[in-house]
Amino acid sequence: MAPDPRPPLLTMSGITKSFPGVRALDGVDLEVAPGEVHCLLGQNGAGKSTLIKVLAGAHQPDGGRVVWNGEPVRLRSPSAAVRLGIATLHQELDLVEGLSVAENAYLGHEPATAGFVRARAARTATAALLKRLGHPEIDPARRVGGLSAAQRQIVSMARALSHDVRLIVMDEPSAALDPDEVDNLFRIVADLTADGVAVLHISHRLEEIRRIGDRVTVLKDGRAVARGLPAATTPTREVVALMTGRDVPYAFPDRPGPHEAPAPDPVLTVQGLARQGEFEAFDLVLRPGEIVGLAGLVGSGRSEILETVYGARRPTAGRVLVDGRPLRPGSVPAAVRAGLGLAPEERKAQGLLLLESVTRNVSVSSLGRFSRAGWIDRAAERAAARTATRGLSLRPDHPEAPVRTLSGGNQQKAVLARWLLRGCRVLLLDEPTRGVDVGARAELYAVVRRLADEGLAVLLVSSEVPEVLGLADRVLVLREGRVVHEAPARDLDEHRVLDLVMEGSPAA
Repeated sequence: MAPDPRPPLLTMSGITKSFPGVRALDGVDLEVAPGEVHCLLGQNGAGKSTLIKVLAGAHQPDGGRVVWNGEPVRLRSPSAAVRLGIATLHQELDLVEGLSVAENAYLGHEPATAGFVRARAARTATAALLKRLGHPEIDPARRVGGLSAAQRQIVSMARALSHDVRLIVMDEPSAALDPDEVDNLFRIVADLTADGVAVLHISHRLEEIRRIGDRVTVLKDGRAVARGLPAATTPTREVVALMTGRDVPYAFPDRPGPHEAPAPDPVLTVQGLARQGEFEAFDLVLRPGEIVGLAGLVGSGRSEILETVYGARRPTAGRVLVDGRPLRPGSVPAAVRAGLGLAPEERKAQGLLLLESVTRNVSVSSLGRFSRAGWIDRAAERAAARTATRGLSLRPDHPEAPVRTLSGGNQQKAVLARWLLRGCRVLLLDEPTRGVDVGARAELYAVVRRLADEGLAVLLVSSEVPEVLGLADRVLVLREGRVVHEAPARDLDEHRVLDLVMEGSPAA
């Protein structure tokens, strides 16, 4: 373990935790110093969530010891952790949308006199916290339900700072933020650590770890396989190998070479598609076997384009054609019948039936195939779903398991299997690897490339420019709802794309 000159603020030693049939933590050690950004890495299922729930007081460990500021402690509840100065910002922020910013910031410890809440005092104190976080423009009296994802992140941090916080746990804090918002988040982290606040940062984005991290602890199968690695200098390949237990190259599958045969006829054609206030005059020709990527900041219109092509939004102008035949605008059933499938950005909320089985999630768009006189042929449904999931190496291979029990990567495979079973010809992928760990990302990249090689047409949206450039054959760069550049992916690099999305001018 790399030494740190500061005495530890937090030491977790030999932490164990088991659930029925699963040993989630198997003797984990973790040490965090004051003012440090300590990064916690591991694939889904490695034990990260369980460990931070132990630290937050939500789970009681079966064994091990927690030392806080030199004293052994028992974190018997979340409120006990907060009283010590440990605040946790979960990936799915637990804010109350119907309450104001100030009410959320001081929820559970409202300023009060003689039993009466002092609302004005809470708003004043919240305004001071928002100013400290660099966001004085957020109104403490505004309802949280009307805020953007980035603003909600700031409110969650303000709530943490409303206590005498000394350690903030951040679980995938940048997952829903655009690059400017990520920059602001990291500025806040730098300010907090300069004041001596420690940060435990969980992220799948290795470039973030290098940018803000001091040290790294890697979990695999409930164990800490590396502790205190220097974040800036540990090679990516070494980190990936530690996380996966195998030497997985952090790379994308090879693109096919140039073809001598004539290009196939387009399967999807988009002509002058527009939605007022979101994007304008979008044109696209997509051929079988081609992966086209849309690159742009959040708000550039990229997701809205996918949803409009799919019929989930009605265009104000333009049209979508499949095999030269126009689709009825604003009709998802028409798009699905024509062979379009969408893997949405919010996979859990929009793409999955979390309480249903893997089988039902895969078959839900094709139930007509298994209906006999109004009854579902369960055996045929299970057999077809199993064939589709096995082709994607979905794990674990338990078709009746609730889909919510799968990792992020395998949940995404279940969505892909649904559209393959349906006979999809055009796959629309919106943030396909959000919340997916490094090893599973490589598998998903390989799956998407294989499907394209087999003739599927893919339209891809991702916030991660390297992902768009590594997976797509051709890239359209969007800025403020307009295409400002189009080129083969091999002719672009990350710096060029970022220049275009920040300051590009519309393509001629």
